[in-house]
Amino acid sequence: MPFDPHPPHSARQDSRRAIAGWLLGVAGLIWAMVALGGATRLTGSGLSIMEWAPLSGALPPLSEAEWQRLYDLYRTIPQYELVNRGFGIEGFKQIFWLEWAHRLWGRMIGLAFLLPLLWFWVRGRIPAGLKPRLLLLFALGGLQGAVGWFMVASGFEADRTAVSPYRLVLHLGLALVLYGMVLWTALGLLRPERTGPRQPAGLRRLVHATAGLVVLAMLAGGFVAGLRAGLTYNTFPLMDGQLIPEGYAQLSPFWHNLTTNIAAVQFNHRLLATLAGVAALAAAAWGARALPAGFARSAVLALGGVVALQYVLGVATLVMVVPVWLGTLHQTVAVGVLTAALVALHALRPPRMAAR
Repeated sequence: MPFDPHPPHSARQDSRRAIAGWLLGVAGLIWAMVALGGATRLTGSGLSIMEWAPLSGALPPLSEAEWQRLYDLYRTIPQYELVNRGFGIEGFKQIFWLEWAHRLWGRMIGLAFLLPLLWFWVRGRIPAGLKPRLLLLFALGGLQGAVGWFMVASGFEADRTAVSPYRLVLHLGLALVLYGMVLWTALGLLRPERTGPRQPAGLRRLVHATAGLVVLAMLAGGFVAGLRAGLTYNTFPLMDGQLIPEGYAQLSPFWHNLTTNIAAVQFNHRLLATLAGVAALAAAAWGARALPAGFARSAVLALGGVVALQYVLGVATLVMVVPVWLGTLHQTVAVGVLTAALVALHALRPPRMAAR
């Protein structure tokens, strides 16, 4: 059957839905990757593999000699000397497997993106205007792998037992950008039309503000994680009996407090999360009153609900002094919050004619 460069409308719709389904699957893999990364960080497993081998690293050690070589490498870094000294090769294997699974999952995401991309491309099923964006997404995925190694390498430096908080936030931030772009692209393919009644402009602005606060709270949470700030001030809502902890601004210049002062970093995360929660609940209440039953109303209500859930999980994680399972769940649901924000923003786009 000859190739038709101008398929009928129904075929184009089928192609858009197929590409959207593929991208949603990739987004799900990225979501799982963020969750796995949280578990890796919380268990201190991220520094167990001291080599970046994008191809050969897909295979685990296949002999006792190879296990011993990797263990000997690990024993040269400060984390072993200061945290895990003497835990033996069996202890090393426990942290190794989680980091290896994290890296393997990243490789799987690359293949899950590249192979269908080539198939859709060869079959001529990708809309011409979408091709540059898909290539950009693939490039960002490769960059994320390199940034991941850049982050891990910082943990091998003298006197360090964990990675640099700045590089951790960079790695997390790029993961969120990549996830958001993949999800937004899929939503645009599934719901390309922008018709229907005009939504309240004020509500749309409020949801935009909520999304911005959500992202800032997540990045602030990256610094909390990088500094292990969740292991102190384990009371809520006060911190050592005060609303604003003593020593909030003890560093000079002041901006250093925002990224390196444990008291300030944890307070800022609490504050941004609280503001995001208030904004999300206000948007949900407004949407419940002003929006008719349908996708947009459900999306705004879901945003309020998932932000409230994440807030409760955050408080529980703090007062329970960050157990691994709960800290991992908190990081996992954070991506759910971002998802809800993006879906709500997409649902509230103004109709094209009204936008003109």
